[in-house]
Amino acid sequence: MSTLALLPYLAQTSANEPRVAWAPVVLLLIMGIGFAVTNVALSIFVGPKNTGPGKEQTYESGMVPVGTAHQRFNVRFYIVAMIFLVFDVDIIFMYPWATIFTDGVRSTGVVGGVSFGTLLLLEMGIFVLLLLVAYLYAWGKGVFKWD
Repeated sequence: MSTLALLPYLAQTSANEPRVAWAPVVLLLIMGIGFAVTNVALSIFVGPKNTGPGKEQTYESGMVPVGTAHQRFNVRFYIVAMIFLVFDVDIIFMYPWATIFTDGVRSTGVVGGVSFGTLLLLEMGIFVLLLLVAYLYAWGKGVFKWD
């Protein structure tokens, strides 16, 4: 019996048995984990094990290292990074809203006397207003000043 003759049977089995449908995913997961573990094990067992002061020294793009690698960074960098992440995640939340907004405007659903599209627009307006308040608060605290 050829593989092509088995395809209708496999399709029918996959539809009736969810565990069979997940078999390729599980197989791929096992293969991926096995590949990663094999590479790490081979590098441990086969790779060179010589260490020395030159190998443990920090690499600065071919330049002679200057100073210590354990320097303190100014807190401003962390605050700006956190603010970037917060606003970046908020923009990510706006994308799904924008994709369903046109469907909400076209729908005829009414919630509490207000159309669904108007309700979506009001919710996003409140969300953007909260973002603006957070931005103005950070600006007022001097987070963006680089003196």
